[in-house]
Amino acid sequence: MIRRTPLFLPLAAALMMGLSACQNASAASEAQALPAPVVDASSATGEQTAVFAGGCFWGIEAVFEHIKGVDKATAGYSGGQASTASYDQVSTGETRHAESVKVQFNPKQVSYGTLLRVFFSVALDPTELNRQGPDSGTQYRSVIFYGNDEQQKVASAYIAQLTAANSFSAPIVTQVVPLKAFYAAEAYHQHYFNEHPDNPYIVYNDAPKVAHLAQLFPSIYRDSQQVVDVQLR
Repeated sequence: MIRRTPLFLPLAAALMMGLSACQNASAASEAQALPAPVVDASSATGEQTAVFAGGCFWGIEAVFEHIKGVDKATAGYSGGQASTASYDQVSTGETRHAESVKVQFNPKQVSYGTLLRVFFSVALDPTELNRQGPDSGTQYRSVIFYGNDEQQKVASAYIAQLTAANSFSAPIVTQVVPLKAFYAAEAYHQHYFNEHPDNPYIVYNDAPKVAHLAQLFPSIYRDSQQVVDVQLR
């Protein structure tokens, strides 16, 4: 049972309800083109995988699906156990999972550092602790789940770079932790931005993120979403 704002609600009514599930309005309204990472991945060859979390996975997935060089983006859960990797359980905030997105990309077309740059620029507010916008809970925390030592080095260096430059008005609280496992979310969560463009939540929270991606990073933006191939659950 999906706990998002029903599709039939008028936008005004949905907003009055506060859009109770995972809202990230602050990231959409404060997007900025941050500087490129000074330290970037250099040894990666072949298809690579990166996992990011930062509020509702619908918007994070949509942003990465519109980046050239991304082969697949999959909504899911990271940080907890396989036995609790379901939407109903994760929504309790008691599973240690974060709503996450696995990004499979070609490093010859887009670097890991560029993905980080987009993530911090348009996808979330990295200064919010255990929440995004009005949605609170550890399942909405911002996390970079690194898959190897190079990703850890690049992510940590970029956060240090942004901190030294005072890029945000408050400290960055995004965690950098090792990726232990990623579990794909239920099929109805995949492609949600594309499948439900008129959903009030999507219109209010996620469409501005994709629009900012197009405006701030036109050289890597693609209009059509990349198809996600996941097994139905």
